[in-house]
Amino acid sequence: MENKIIKKEGYTVELEIALTKEEFDVYITKAYNKDKNKYMIQGFRKGKAPQYLIERVYGKGVFYDTAIDMALNSEYPKTVDSLELEIVDYPHVDIKDMDEEKGITFSIKVDVKPDVELGEYKGVEIQKAEVSVTDKDIEEALNKEADKNSRLISVDNRPVADKDTVIIDYEGSVNGVPFEGGKAEKHELVIGSKSFIPGFEDQIIGHNINDEFDVFVKFPDEYHAEELKGKEAVFKVVLHEIKVKEIPVIDDEFIKDISEYDTVEQYKEETRKKMLEDRQKRAEDSMRSQALAVACENAKVDVPNAMIEQATDRIIENMKMEMQYSGYTLEQYLEYTGMKMEDIKSQYKEQARMMVVRDLVVEAIRNAENIQVTDEEIEEQLKKEAELYKMELDQIKKAIGDYKKYYSDKIADDKTIDLIYTSAKKVKEVKAKKAEKKEEKEEAEAKKAEPKKKAAPKKSTKKAEEDTADKE
Repeated sequence: MENKIIKKEGYTVELEIALTKEEFDVYITKAYNKDKNKYMIQGFRKGKAPQYLIERVYGKGVFYDTAIDMALNSEYPKTVDSLELEIVDYPHVDIKDMDEEKGITFSIKVDVKPDVELGEYKGVEIQKAEVSVTDKDIEEALNKEADKNSRLISVDNRPVADKDTVIIDYEGSVNGVPFEGGKAEKHELVIGSKSFIPGFEDQIIGHNINDEFDVFVKFPDEYHAEELKGKEAVFKVVLHEIKVKEIPVIDDEFIKDISEYDTVEQYKEETRKKMLEDRQKRAEDSMRSQALAVACENAKVDVPNAMIEQATDRIIENMKMEMQYSGYTLEQYLEYTGMKMEDIKSQYKEQARMMVVRDLVVEAIRNAENIQVTDEEIEEQLKKEAELYKMELDQIKKAIGDYKKYYSDKIADDKTIDLIYTSAKKVKEVKAKKAEKKEEKEEAEAKKAEPKKKAAPKKSTKKAEEDTADKE
């Protein structure tokens, strides 16, 4: 067998796999053993007729299709390995040449992992994130905690006001006909939450307990239920109860009830520390992402569509899992939004492309810097995750499979991003980019301001010939 790369254009490689007659005959024999039960020859039990006789009766090439499939399934992976290619898509196969005496030659076009031309990735400029915690931030945190510990109490001495919580029955109809999903009893609704159709909540304000009244609304044109889009509806409403939120006073006693601290001041101090740590962590994550984004911008890489599609599929699979945790499916989401799967894929295509670029650039930098990972580092990471997920080490190893490769890649990627981030210049303002944009703008304006050159009048053929004759 002979295999070689014929041509490479961008990320597309053309391979050639050539099998001699003797080599291809091996696969024809295998095809015969696989398919011989399909053919009936007089005088022989099914599956017992010799190969040459079946070929004589049904044609010399009777086993070729199966033999070609078997040859490709066997020889293509070996060729890919021997040429050290990283395949990212399904191959396109053509039979280049086929001769009973010489054998068979396959021409295969396939997309491989693209080359990355790295630009600047050390010392890139990024916007420095300013982190602070103000007294206002602390007060807001305290108020949120108080709100979290509030309770609802019933009131009966006034009508409904904004922000109240009401308990209602309702039944909706369009042209006097009730519709599916338009009825509920003892439903709890916060006025001003905008959880109902626009105009519904506003019409409850001013009513008193035990009031029975109609609410008139119009369904939005973009409403998820096709049969209700743009329709006018009437809801018969019964108001059972009005509740208001009672928020506790923020004092030392309250702090003792909700925390391990004794005073408001202690709570404020610890809240400030935790908030500052959290913001610093988020700021650092943001700057790390920013540094990596700049390194990716500075690199040149042409991403195969197959890799983008694969990344898009991963995003959608993650969406499905998140939706399942929330108790609904992707199909329900599509029905609710009126979207199609193609719309979802189109929506996430650019995000998927950037994911692929990021992975390729990180891998290229990792290789360029020869970043290595030790077994000790892998074990340390395993212990951290075992502690985080309350699992035994063996459980994590079993769940992941090839855990050494998984964690080796993960740690190496983290080290690579650390290298980019720690070497980055943290500045108040990234001037380079602004300067480039300014120059581009100035160049564009200069071109607009340039006087347009008038085209020289064309000479007639006769006049041109006369001018030429004069010169001669």
